[in-house]
Amino acid sequence: MTKPHDWNTKIIAEFRANQGRVGGPFEGAPVVLVHNRGRKTGRELVSPMMYLPDEQDQDVIYVFASKAGAPTNPDWYYNLITAGTGEVERGTDTYPVAVTEVTGAERDRIYAEQARRYPGFAGYAQKTEGIRTIPVLALRRA
Repeated sequence: MTKPHDWNTKIIAEFRANQGRVGGPFEGAPVVLVHNRGRKTGRELVSPMMYLPDEQDQDVIYVFASKAGAPTNPDWYYNLITAGTGEVERGTDTYPVAVTEVTGAERDRIYAEQARRYPGFAGYAQKTEGIRTIPVLALRRA
Protein backbone atom coordinates (compact mmCIF):
# COMPACT_ATOMS: atom_id res chain seq x y z
CA MET A 1 0.00 0.00 0.00
CA THR A 2 1.34 3.46 -0.90
CA LYS A 3 1.67 5.91 1.98
CA PRO A 4 -0.04 9.30 1.47
CA HIS A 5 3.31 11.10 1.83
CA ASP A 6 4.84 8.98 -0.96
CA TRP A 7 1.80 9.64 -3.17
CA ASN A 8 2.02 13.39 -2.55
CA THR A 9 5.78 13.44 -3.14
CA LYS A 10 5.31 11.92 -6.60
CA ILE A 11 2.51 14.35 -7.50
CA ILE A 12 4.55 17.34 -6.27
CA ALA A 13 7.55 16.29 -8.37
CA GLU A 14 5.38 15.74 -11.46
CA PHE A 15 3.63 19.09 -10.93
CA ARG A 16 6.93 20.96 -10.73
CA ALA A 17 8.48 19.10 -13.65
CA ASN A 18 5.50 19.86 -15.93
CA GLN A 19 4.69 23.52 -15.18
CA GLY A 20 1.77 22.66 -12.92
CA ARG A 21 0.30 19.76 -14.87
CA VAL A 22 -0.08 16.21 -13.60
CA GLY A 23 -1.33 12.99 -15.13
CA GLY A 24 -2.95 9.87 -13.78
CA PRO A 25 -6.24 10.36 -11.96
CA PHE A 26 -5.68 14.15 -11.93
CA GLU A 27 -4.95 14.57 -15.64
CA GLY A 28 -6.70 17.67 -16.94
CA ALA A 29 -7.93 18.69 -13.47
CA PRO A 30 -6.89 21.99 -11.89
CA VAL A 31 -4.27 21.18 -9.27
CA VAL A 32 -2.31 23.47 -6.94
CA LEU A 33 0.36 22.88 -4.34
CA VAL A 34 -0.63 24.48 -1.05
CA HIS A 35 2.12 25.32 1.43
CA ASN A 36 1.28 25.47 5.12
CA ARG A 37 3.11 25.24 8.42
CA GLY A 38 2.33 22.48 10.87
CA ARG A 39 0.49 24.09 13.76
CA LYS A 40 2.27 21.78 16.23
CA THR A 41 5.62 21.16 14.53
CA GLY A 42 6.17 24.45 12.70
CA ARG A 43 7.47 22.44 9.73
CA GLU A 44 6.70 23.60 6.20
CA LEU A 45 4.36 21.18 4.48
CA VAL A 46 3.16 20.98 0.89
CA SER A 47 -0.12 19.36 -0.15
CA PRO A 48 -1.29 18.85 -3.73
CA MET A 49 -5.01 19.40 -4.16
CA MET A 50 -7.65 20.07 -6.76
CA TYR A 51 -9.18 23.51 -6.75
CA LEU A 52 -12.07 25.46 -8.20
CA PRO A 53 -11.31 28.95 -9.52
CA ASP A 54 -13.71 31.71 -8.53
CA GLU A 55 -15.52 32.74 -11.72
CA GLN A 56 -15.83 36.38 -10.60
CA ASP A 57 -12.42 36.96 -8.98
CA GLN A 58 -9.23 35.57 -10.53
CA ASP A 59 -7.38 36.10 -7.23
CA VAL A 60 -9.53 33.53 -5.40
CA ILE A 61 -9.50 29.75 -5.61
CA TYR A 62 -11.42 27.24 -3.50
CA VAL A 63 -9.98 24.07 -2.03
CA PHE A 64 -11.87 21.21 -0.40
CA ALA A 65 -10.87 19.36 2.77
CA SER A 66 -12.36 16.13 1.47
CA LYS A 67 -9.62 13.70 2.56
CA ALA A 68 -11.21 11.36 -0.01
CA GLY A 69 -14.32 11.04 2.16
CA ALA A 70 -12.53 10.07 5.39
CA PRO A 71 -14.41 10.72 8.65
CA THR A 72 -11.91 13.38 9.77
CA ASN A 73 -10.60 16.59 8.22
CA PRO A 74 -7.05 16.58 6.83
CA ASP A 75 -4.28 18.14 8.94
CA TRP A 76 -3.62 20.81 6.29
CA TYR A 77 -7.14 22.16 6.88
CA TYR A 78 -6.39 22.84 10.56
CA ASN A 79 -2.97 24.26 9.73
CA LEU A 80 -4.40 26.75 7.23
CA ILE A 81 -7.35 27.78 9.43
CA THR A 82 -5.07 28.27 12.44
CA ALA A 83 -2.52 30.35 10.50
CA GLY A 84 -4.99 32.22 8.30
CA THR A 85 -2.31 32.33 5.60
CA GLY A 86 -0.41 30.02 3.31
CA GLU A 87 1.24 29.93 -0.07
CA VAL A 88 0.07 28.48 -3.37
CA GLU A 89 1.97 27.12 -6.35
CA ARG A 90 -0.39 27.43 -9.32
CA GLY A 91 1.18 26.51 -12.63
CA THR A 92 4.57 28.19 -12.52
CA ASP A 93 3.40 31.02 -10.24
CA THR A 94 3.94 30.95 -6.45
CA TYR A 95 2.23 33.49 -4.21
CA PRO A 96 1.03 34.08 -0.64
CA VAL A 97 -2.66 33.65 0.18
CA ALA A 98 -5.08 34.68 2.90
CA VAL A 99 -7.28 31.79 4.03
CA THR A 100 -10.95 31.96 4.98
CA GLU A 101 -13.51 29.23 5.46
CA VAL A 102 -16.64 29.40 3.31
CA THR A 103 -19.81 28.40 5.15
CA GLY A 104 -23.56 28.10 4.73
CA ALA A 105 -25.31 28.44 1.39
CA GLU A 106 -22.18 29.82 -0.29
CA ARG A 107 -20.18 26.75 0.80
CA ASP A 108 -22.95 24.46 -0.44
CA ARG A 109 -23.07 26.23 -3.82
CA ILE A 110 -19.30 26.03 -4.32
CA TYR A 111 -19.09 22.39 -3.22
CA ALA A 112 -22.00 21.44 -5.49
CA GLU A 113 -20.22 23.03 -8.46
CA GLN A 114 -17.03 21.10 -7.70
CA ALA A 115 -19.04 17.86 -7.39
CA ARG A 116 -20.77 18.62 -10.70
CA ARG A 117 -17.43 19.09 -12.46
CA TYR A 118 -15.67 16.23 -10.66
CA PRO A 119 -18.16 13.57 -9.50
CA GLY A 120 -15.66 12.04 -7.08
CA PHE A 121 -16.42 14.96 -4.78
CA ALA A 122 -20.07 13.90 -4.67
CA GLY A 123 -18.88 10.48 -3.53
CA TYR A 124 -16.73 12.04 -0.80
CA ALA A 125 -19.77 13.96 0.47
CA GLN A 126 -21.82 10.76 0.53
CA LYS A 127 -19.12 9.00 2.58
CA THR A 128 -19.06 11.81 5.16
CA GLU A 129 -22.84 12.37 5.35
CA GLY A 130 -23.94 12.46 8.99
CA ILE A 131 -20.28 12.51 10.13
CA ARG A 132 -18.90 15.84 8.95
CA THR A 133 -19.48 18.50 6.34
CA ILE A 134 -16.47 18.77 4.04
CA PRO A 135 -14.94 22.22 4.59
CA VAL A 136 -14.37 24.63 1.71
CA LEU A 137 -11.58 27.19 2.00
CA ALA A 138 -11.17 30.33 -0.05
CA LEU A 139 -7.53 31.13 -0.82
CA ARG A 140 -7.14 34.76 -1.85
CA ARG A 141 -3.92 36.07 -3.37
CA ALA A 142 -2.42 38.35 -0.72
